[in-house]
Amino acid sequence: MNVLKEYVVQQGRKRDPLVRVLAYCMMGNHYHLLLEEIREGGITQFMRKLGTGYASYFNKKHSRTGVLFQSRFRNILVDDERYLQYLLVYINVLNPIGIIEQNWKEEGIQNIEEALAFAESYQFSSHQDYLGKRGSLILDKGILTELLPTPDAYANLVKSVLEEKKYRAIEHLTLE
Repeated sequence: MNVLKEYVVQQGRKRDPLVRVLAYCMMGNHYHLLLEEIREGGITQFMRKLGTGYASYFNKKHSRTGVLFQSRFRNILVDDERYLQYLLVYINVLNPIGIIEQNWKEEGIQNIEEALAFAESYQFSSHQDYLGKRGSLILDKGILTELLPTPDAYANLVKSVLEEKKYRAIEHLTLE
């Protein structure tokens, strides 16, 4: 067991979690998290701890001081099953696809097979975890386990969103 995995397992036993991390994606200049709140105020507490902890680490590592993030985190309440599924695909797949198809929002995905292959190779999202190709230490699929019980169910959802251009129907609900 590697050191990070051992630490996460040990800390997990000691802590009372604030949220479930349902999905994540780290991009070059931002990140997305899909969180399920476990305790009241948990998302706010979690994001504060994440921001403060990372800023402290980064500042110490790079011998600097001051704020690291431009602004406070932004969030949207997800109260619709379709929207939840869309956000999962948006975070895991559509964000990374933006690296190879910058105009996907305006023009749609030009090459779905190439886009799917790129998303599957992208290491910095939970897409591989939902495909059953990797097991994340921080991911807890929570309520998404009922909606997408198998990797095939998830893969079918992703393909249908890309093929049917469902992302256009509710893209106004994202924070970008």
